[in-house]
Amino acid sequence: MVDPLPAPATEDEALDEEQHEWREREVDASLQGLRLDKALVLMAGEFSRNHLQGLIERGHVWLDGQVARTASRGMKLGQRIRMELVPTEESRAFKAEALPLSIVFEDEHLIVLSKPAGMVVHPAAGNWSGTLLNALLAHHAGAARLPRAGIVHRLDKDTSGLMVVAKTLPAMTALVRAIAAREVGRQYLALAHGVPRESVFTVEAPIGRDPRSRVRMAIVASGKPARTDFELLAAGQGACALRCTLHSGRTHQIRVHAASRGLPLLADAVYGGAPLLGMQRQALHAARLRLEHPVLGGELAFEQPPPADLAAALQALQN
Repeated sequence: MVDPLPAPATEDEALDEEQHEWREREVDASLQGLRLDKALVLMAGEFSRNHLQGLIERGHVWLDGQVARTASRGMKLGQRIRMELVPTEESRAFKAEALPLSIVFEDEHLIVLSKPAGMVVHPAAGNWSGTLLNALLAHHAGAARLPRAGIVHRLDKDTSGLMVVAKTLPAMTALVRAIAAREVGRQYLALAHGVPRESVFTVEAPIGRDPRSRVRMAIVASGKPARTDFELLAAGQGACALRCTLHSGRTHQIRVHAASRGLPLLADAVYGGAPLLGMQRQALHAARLRLEHPVLGGELAFEQPPPADLAAALQALQN
């Protein structure tokens, strides 16, 4: 018989395994003939069938001491099912991780930081660790008591630049209201293909989920109102540098509005861009942030220069 409890590979895994729950059951008349995954639903109804199927695929389920990896396998009377209830990825995602943070300003109420390109803000499918939320949970104890660890707005994974995060519930409530009331000023630097016909222009068009692709946003009549002001800063090498001022904060707003004018961002393949001037990620940087302090009052204003890849691309464009 194969040992159903192999030794963990590391100390961390051992600590995790001690927290896992094990359930066993003999196949009786109520389980006989059922698929394995459906039998597991009856044994652990608090988990989704999809999660239980994942446990089967990852080798956390045994039949008569042998690892069972086929969810559709029929159950036979007298078989013994044993499964290890590993927590869902979602439940494991909200853990503190000592990740570096580039903090521009911090007091007892809020943090202003510069997010690097490549860092996900909030855990989601495919990115359950290494996120800004994980870093905030490690940075200060109060983050664990706040919704989303105090995150009040987001940047896309490949967008760099300034973000504000609350450290207390009163600050978070005030910041959410200020953003909704469009009282927080946010300006971005973008590099795009082509050159606009006007040096200053505005795109005001509603944004919603693209009906043809779930990974894209689009200008759709049923979308939420969105407005972006654009200002041409420089042009050359078949590209342009734009200052983008948000008047709303829709998902992918600048990327969608720029592309709608035939100006897709460099290296933004989702909206028609391609690598150029050395850029391998969407050329977008949150450069300026202005807000009223949510608790103490008074204006706070910050400016963050672009990271090395965007700075080099901008210099090449200008030259």
